[in-house]
Amino acid sequence: MAEDNYFEEVPIVWTPSPERITSANITRFMTRHHLSTLQELRNRAEADPGWFWGRVMEDLEWPFPTPYREVLDVSQGAPWPKFFVGGETNVALAALDRHQDAGLGGKVAVIAHPESGDMKTWTYRELYDEANQVAARLRTLGVSKGTVVAVYLPMIGEAVVAMLALAKIGAIFLPIFSGYGADAVRIRLEDAGASIIICADGFTRRGRLVEMKTTVDEAIRTLPTVRTVIVVKKTGHAVNWVADRDRWWTDLLTNEAVSDQTTTFAADTPLMILYTSGTTGKPKGALHSHTGFPVKCTQDLQHSFDLKSDDVLFWFTDMGWMMGPFMVYGGLVTGATIVLYDGTPDWPDASALWRIIAEHRVSLFGISPTVIRSLMAEGTEPLEGHDLTSLRVLGSSGEPWNPEPWQWFFTHVGRTHCPIVNYSGGTEISGGILAASAVEPQKPCAFSGPIPGMAARVLDEQGVPVSGSVGELAVMAPWPGMTHGFWHDKSRYLEAYWQKFEGVWVHGDFAYIDSDGFWYILGRSDDTIKIAGKRVGPAEVESILVGHRAVREAAAIGVPHPIKGESIVCFVTRTEAGIGEAELIALVEKHLGKALRPSKVIMVPELPKTRNGKIVRRALKAQYLGKPLGDVTAVENLPSLLAIPRAIDTDAGNDTPTT
Repeated sequence: MAEDNYFEEVPIVWTPSPERITSANITRFMTRHHLSTLQELRNRAEADPGWFWGRVMEDLEWPFPTPYREVLDVSQGAPWPKFFVGGETNVALAALDRHQDAGLGGKVAVIAHPESGDMKTWTYRELYDEANQVAARLRTLGVSKGTVVAVYLPMIGEAVVAMLALAKIGAIFLPIFSGYGADAVRIRLEDAGASIIICADGFTRRGRLVEMKTTVDEAIRTLPTVRTVIVVKKTGHAVNWVADRDRWWTDLLTNEAVSDQTTTFAADTPLMILYTSGTTGKPKGALHSHTGFPVKCTQDLQHSFDLKSDDVLFWFTDMGWMMGPFMVYGGLVTGATIVLYDGTPDWPDASALWRIIAEHRVSLFGISPTVIRSLMAEGTEPLEGHDLTSLRVLGSSGEPWNPEPWQWFFTHVGRTHCPIVNYSGGTEISGGILAASAVEPQKPCAFSGPIPGMAARVLDEQGVPVSGSVGELAVMAPWPGMTHGFWHDKSRYLEAYWQKFEGVWVHGDFAYIDSDGFWYILGRSDDTIKIAGKRVGPAEVESILVGHRAVREAAAIGVPHPIKGESIVCFVTRTEAGIGEAELIALVEKHLGKALRPSKVIMVPELPKTRNGKIVRRALKAQYLGKPLGDVTAVENLPSLLAIPRAIDTDAGNDTPTT
């Protein structure tokens, strides 16, 4: 990586108060088990994963009608651990059913806030009743344990009812991003073998109608395996109807109480197929169990974000991305209130999210750095007049931060009082590997360390742990949220994570630990640009570019160079006109040295991104080099690729800035 390392000069800007530490969930957990520091807990959890995860389940009070006899069995090898062996449970018991007995039935569980403002709420009792009704009706439609049912819905309460109803039956929940077109929907339905899809008639985005039912009709036109389409009437516009196939969601609900529909299963029973966003090629279906994804995300929320039952949790995301199910399972298992927003962050204006936070008194708010960069360009005026004092913790995920947006979020949204729990892991992890804990000091853009239970290391090319130099982010011990392989593709799972070092999960990110013990993610290791023997991560280059006042977003790629092997080409979007290519090239050269100066900086209207804010560099590079784009179903703004100029044959060898 680049020799000029600015991480060592980053100051600590936030320190938790004694009151925050004393009242934290993680402090209660450590006190119960006679541990004095968070690092001591990390060490104990790494040394004895079975002990740690058993204590986590006790702390979560996770219901096991049939108790497990063993926490962890690794007899089948590191990639295939078994947790809570012999136990029978159901995530619906933990997230919904038990709250009735605890007297939480009247508490608001879900607030669904569409961009139209026509808000709807569900109490825990209402959620319980509707989930039972839907589960009972789905059984009559042939849904049983192992049936794959797709849920292609915007962020509405019916999506939560559906996923809990499916869990009660033991069916496999397949969330699909609400913004996907017909091809992307078809690919996932076909790969997963789904027989039923639950969709909406449509929804509005920026005031315009998006016809979801029409998309489904096109997606399944050549998929005879999909035998039932269940439609939530959200907009009420006319839709095509196939009488022997299509049903209204309201037909699944009754005015009469339905007895509890929850069935218990072995702890590792499949719960969900969660497809990756497609930033690294063909989508992969990560398979998760009832005590995998929900346990990991709840533990992360409670231990790293300090989520409590009296919190209101709002993460700006979609149910088709990891953070959607993360918010639902983790929030409801905790007994908190969750807010679903079905809209964009800047419509009808850039104050949309701040209004929601103020209206619902949100205490834990999560978002991606990309969205903050976009909102930051609108200035602080949209924040004015909105009471954000309810905020206690901020969260971020999806990509590495740049210092200026992090500071803007910290200063103007969190008022310098709220920690930003920077959070990095992935779909296959069921949550995070690293987090900036809400009870440890924070540096901008950094992580305070591994989440307890994640035996993380930074490894050099020989697999030796390092600090103070860049290496591969790896995990040395199993955790419950590990994907149970990729759906119908176990070999690809092994190739993706288990090939580099024996018995070690290598995540595919470059990381760095500074002299104070803070961790940094530097981007995908498979995105590394190699120039005349020197390596640089795209995030390092992008962070420098975004630091310029006139640059909103940046993406860096490596392109073939006849002498150096590769050269750097950058794409930027601007907040103001007048910035020139030569100035930005000089800026990167100043920080990284002449050897790592970009050969080109190209101004573009927008960068290709997934809805959760990840820049799809792979597609950007393919478009620029004139190569096949591969799977781009996750790219929300696909037309952005059309604005990327194709490389001229001589560009790769040209180190002279153009104007």
